[in-house]
Amino acid sequence: MKPAVYGVPFAELKAFCAEQGQPAFRAKQVFDWLYKQHVSSFDEMKNLPAAFRNQLEKSFSICPAMLIEITGTAGQTQKLLFKLTDNELIETVIIPAPRTGRNTVCVSSQVGCAFRCAFCASGQKGIIRNLTAGEIIGQVTVIAGMLGKRPDNIVFMGIGEPFDNYDEVLCAIRILNSAEGFEIGARRITISTCGLIPGIRRLGEEGLQVELSVSLHAPDNELRSQLMPVNKRWPFAELLAACEEYTAKTKRIITFEYTLINHVNDSPAQAHQLAQRLKTFPCRVNLIPLSPVAEFSGERSDPETMQEFCRCLKKSGINTTLRDSKGVSLKAACGQLRSQKTADGL
Repeated sequence: MKPAVYGVPFAELKAFCAEQGQPAFRAKQVFDWLYKQHVSSFDEMKNLPAAFRNQLEKSFSICPAMLIEITGTAGQTQKLLFKLTDNELIETVIIPAPRTGRNTVCVSSQVGCAFRCAFCASGQKGIIRNLTAGEIIGQVTVIAGMLGKRPDNIVFMGIGEPFDNYDEVLCAIRILNSAEGFEIGARRITISTCGLIPGIRRLGEEGLQVELSVSLHAPDNELRSQLMPVNKRWPFAELLAACEEYTAKTKRIITFEYTLINHVNDSPAQAHQLAQRLKTFPCRVNLIPLSPVAEFSGERSDPETMQEFCRCLKKSGINTTLRDSKGVSLKAACGQLRSQKTADGL
């Protein structure tokens, strides 16, 4: 298969132009068509010579992710179903903020996930493959065309573990962030991990001011291992130590995600225990009501229990937010996105 042009860094596209006997400014023209004009074919790049457009067509694909279904209403949370060139399906979510006019796009980074968190639909069938940088950016590009402008925020919180596909994810982020590309500020891009310590340490050396979100979902090692098998490989205490090192090195504050499950991890005692574990370094906590998943029998905590858990953390000096889950009715909320093999006829 031809590589997706969206996954080609600007420097590499300049080198390609030189190989084709084209001046360096052709790379800037191509990037403008891709990331400013959101074209869907090389033929639309009218200021390029026809012969060069033909060479681009021969060398690259321009549509690595084909939008085949939209669930939800424009202006509200929407879930998008994409078909990839090998007929795998992934899901992406647009989350608008009506009061500010800003749009957040929740992108997928893998087809499936290897880490099988108990309450997450994304990993129920395991990992199928990594997405390429082009397939990641392709999701954003289609949405930019729908919106008529670039998204304001990108969160790697869709299907897959971003640090399990580190190189392609970072390649995509650098293009999304670059002046020649989408020019989305690094602080408006968030990587979410279930706790892969090597990825956290590697990101700490990148010099990027992206946001880092780490899923905890339990205040202790035993319960976290039950909910998140990844904890058996990178235990709770080692994960927190790596996060503290990351914060000290980068001066960036990590956000910890904590899904509240009725009578499992939502007691005042567990809130106090979590606060004691986190108070040694600056951080934030996002509390998330559990989103229903067919394979998990747990239920979300009741509203008063969630409020009390939030109050307990705040009293201990932890910057805490109780989030309002978006897209639950669309099965587009945290933990509900899935990948699957395309059905015949799609």
